[in-house]
Amino acid sequence: MGTTSGRIIKNTIYLYIKIGVTTVISLYTTRLVLEALGVSDFGIYNMVGGVIAMLGFLNSAMATATQRFMSFSEGENNKEKQTVIFNISFVIHLLIAVLMVIILIGVGIYLFNSVLNIPDNRVTAAKVVYGCLIISTAFGVMSVPYDAMLNTHENMLYYSLVGIIESVLKLAVAISLFYTTQDKLIVYGLLMALIPIFTLSIMRIYCHRKYNECRLSPIKLFNIKLAKDMTSFAGWSFLPNAANIIVIQGSSIILNIFGGVTVNAAHGIANQLAGYLLIFSNNMLKALNPVIVKKEGGHERGQMLRFSLSGNKFSFLLFAFFAIPFLIESDYILKLWLKNPPEYASLFCKLIIIRRLIGQLTVTFPTSIGATGKIKWQSLSKFIIMILTLPLSWFLYKSGFPIYTIYIVFIFMVTATDLSDLIFMNKLCDLKIKDFINKVVLPCVLISAIVYIISNGVSTLQSDGILRLLCVLLCSSILFCILFITIGLDKSERTLLNNIKKKFRHQ
Repeated sequence: MGTTSGRIIKNTIYLYIKIGVTTVISLYTTRLVLEALGVSDFGIYNMVGGVIAMLGFLNSAMATATQRFMSFSEGENNKEKQTVIFNISFVIHLLIAVLMVIILIGVGIYLFNSVLNIPDNRVTAAKVVYGCLIISTAFGVMSVPYDAMLNTHENMLYYSLVGIIESVLKLAVAISLFYTTQDKLIVYGLLMALIPIFTLSIMRIYCHRKYNECRLSPIKLFNIKLAKDMTSFAGWSFLPNAANIIVIQGSSIILNIFGGVTVNAAHGIANQLAGYLLIFSNNMLKALNPVIVKKEGGHERGQMLRFSLSGNKFSFLLFAFFAIPFLIESDYILKLWLKNPPEYASLFCKLIIIRRLIGQLTVTFPTSIGATGKIKWQSLSKFIIMILTLPLSWFLYKSGFPIYTIYIVFIFMVTATDLSDLIFMNKLCDLKIKDFINKVVLPCVLISAIVYIISNGVSTLQSDGILRLLCVLLCSSILFCILFITIGLDKSERTLLNNIKKKFRHQ
């Protein structure tokens, strides 16, 4: 376990270096784009992008299957099988890309003619942006087999470099908006569409040169039985992925109908900022998830459960480390970042962060359940729970409930899906519920509650400003570090941490 944990830590460090660079660049990029486009066009871009993402589940489900089968065969130490999986994945993702283009064109015609609430003088620009996003989405789909190959080999160094390059290119696009004399929304859409084409090209060149398993021979190496297994797994993965994307992006359309493009701008800002905060925990999972599947593939169930529970706890605490100061100082942070943030942005951010925190408690469980290959009923139950949120939100809005109602519904939804995942972990992976409560829930809730109460108390002693923000950040950071070591780590994790420290000292 020590070697595996050391590898996870090394890969996580690479990913955090990427985070440090890309987050700073992305925050500044968003500010420039909002300033250049204006609230209305920024809202249009987020809404149109949301429509594209609604069909992203077609790709997401297959990406999950590709990653699972590649990592499982790596755990079995079967390189030839990985080559076959890569070729099957390449063919399927090519077909998905073509299918998505066809579907998105049809959906776009319907939405622009019948549903979306866009000012008449911006409809043409919105359609151009929509077309650009279709192109970029298709190329993004084609990059999945290469992304899965990098993850299977746990090559987070190159993955991080690609992410940094992508962020720099997005910043360059944002800066260019201030110098163009053409329609800024159209220019932004066109330039953003070129970025996935570039990143796919450099990933493809690297993978084909680096990994022997990454060789294309789709006709010769296509295995019908394995393709059926992968598509079957993807078919059940499709349900929660579909529900997740439909719920998240469908909320943009509902908010647009009941609130207009200004509310869409606030929704876009809130999702983006919550996404930035979530990156810190999700990047750790990027390094951890392949290990969980490999352990199951190597018939090491006990190790798999240990990594899964630790992953949930650390993911929650990493997110909470950054989220709690924001919950306390959201108004000031948004003003500091955006100067004039859209109305409702602060409230939306707080509610999204609460929802994300609850979700982090079981964030590794879908990977653990997927590693067993038995995902049918777990996927179906999550689909039913999640998909009901949109009609419920619509009904509540029609009944006169306030604009933030949909976020409250989301919080109840994610709590129910957490419980569903816990039940299936107990049935399929032999996880004891008391272990989950003792090793994940109790330390996470206790640490977060103490940090929030004390840091919020510090906040009330001062007036709004940069000094209060720094005091809250300092207080919460010190408390988190102390409580993480004393309460957050169990005996085995503390021993592992000490062994890693000794290893670094002797290097």
